[in-house]
Amino acid sequence: MTNPSLSRVVRGTGLLVLLPSLWLGATALDARHAQQGLPGQSQARWYKGNTHTHTLNSDGDSSPDEVVRWYREHGYQFVVLTDHNFLTSVEGLNALVGADERFLVMQGEEVTDRFETKPIHVNGLGVQRLVTPRGGGSVVETIQGNVDAIRQAQGVPHINHPNFGWSVTADELAQIRNNRLFEVFNGHPQVNNAGGGGVPGLEGAWDAILSKGILLYGIAVDDAHHFKRPWDPAAARPGQGWVVVRAARLGPQEILEAMERGDYYASTGVELSDYQATAGSVTVTVKERTWAKYRIQFFGRGGRLLKESTSSPARYDITGFEGYVRAKVIESSGYVAWTQPVVVASP
Repeated sequence: MTNPSLSRVVRGTGLLVLLPSLWLGATALDARHAQQGLPGQSQARWYKGNTHTHTLNSDGDSSPDEVVRWYREHGYQFVVLTDHNFLTSVEGLNALVGADERFLVMQGEEVTDRFETKPIHVNGLGVQRLVTPRGGGSVVETIQGNVDAIRQAQGVPHINHPNFGWSVTADELAQIRNNRLFEVFNGHPQVNNAGGGGVPGLEGAWDAILSKGILLYGIAVDDAHHFKRPWDPAAARPGQGWVVVRAARLGPQEILEAMERGDYYASTGVELSDYQATAGSVTVTVKERTWAKYRIQFFGRGGRLLKESTSSPARYDITGFEGYVRAKVIESSGYVAWTQPVVVASP
């Protein structure tokens, strides 16, 4: 079931709605400029970041210095270095390219494990020490052991690319405890985001888990390995997916706490200019590009399409029987943005 401590509770119209505090008049601003506080939230700002990338310390093609410079030069405010089973130091990198409220390098690790032939990868964001893969007697046991180890190392876990190697099913994901984040989009070309052969895509898995009453937030990431092959569609390139996080300041603790509250949206290229939710409605406003057209979709229990709009802002009025409401924005170019689910309890 949902954990109210991770959501803001809004009562009204006879409904109980649990929603991240992001959705109260929040406005997403251009991530390349200094962000202003939100109305009534004077300390809230927005930061664009990537939580999954690699360097030469595991299987990337570029040094940590080259990697973090790419993200700073391309309009990001933070990046988490997540080398496979290696904890890349970030102190020197922050001294070199970090700047208060402008750019932050965060420590992380991709805890890389396996059950039989299935690769099991769990990111540890902000871990304070190297986490050794725990193994296990099943997919669920292997994931859970690594999630628990990441928590013990004072990190925040997120489960990576469930369809990579067709390793993790929605039913298995739903059994993991003490985890709030998973990748709904991963930019690596071999991770099967869309599913296939009878296996659902990651959005379908997300809806299946939410429909069981389990609150899970979706992340978009690069999983970048190849910074020197921008011309190669087979490369795992940077700039494929990111999150835009609302936090009190650009610090590791503030960013990670906001993500676990669901105070962010995920994107492959769509930018939101406003997102609001009350006990009665959910409204999405897109920062539109003049040459593009948009579809704004609202989904509920079972992945049912509740409403689709081709104009922005788009509003969905909550009836109380949706189970949850999440929004997806599709640009005519193919770029997408996902908001985090608002949990709706029936009257």
